[in-house]
Amino acid sequence: MTGVGGGVGEGAGVRAALAVRAVRKVSSTRGFAKVAPRVVPALDRAVHRLTRGKLLLSALMLPGVILTSTGARSGLPRRAPLACMPTPDGLAWTLVGSNFGRPGHPAWTTNLLAHPDADINWKGTDVPVTARLLTGEERAAVWQDLLAFWPPYATYQARVEREIRVFRLERRGE
Repeated sequence: MTGVGGGVGEGAGVRAALAVRAVRKVSSTRGFAKVAPRVVPALDRAVHRLTRGKLLLSALMLPGVILTSTGARSGLPRRAPLACMPTPDGLAWTLVGSNFGRPGHPAWTTNLLAHPDADINWKGTDVPVTARLLTGEERAAVWQDLLAFWPPYATYQARVEREIRVFRLERRGE
């Protein structure tokens, strides 16, 4: 309900925009890169479990999925809560192996390279997907979209010598 001069709805929108800006700034810091890999996934897993797959805590800032991939060496199921950028048609998702701007590719990216068929939980629904590593011009174009979507990815890339892996996940025939 908004009125002349700004009502409750407008105030909430402004607060949300300020919160996103603050999180972007904090998530670009080296301190966040040290703490987040231990804290964010643990909180996401707990909230996801408590809400029976309906909510990821980090999805309050960015869309997110729970990726279930097959371990590259172990062959066992591995679950990872991850931010994602859904395609506008809702039929695919882009995942970024930023590792919060830390050295080394995250394990889930190695798992997808070894075993591209995986599952995601998207907004409480399990979806079978096939992952494809983006390279060359396709990766470059998607990377620009990702930077508009979440600017801290630029900071993460600047911090590491490796090229951050970017995957497109598409629904698999059921």
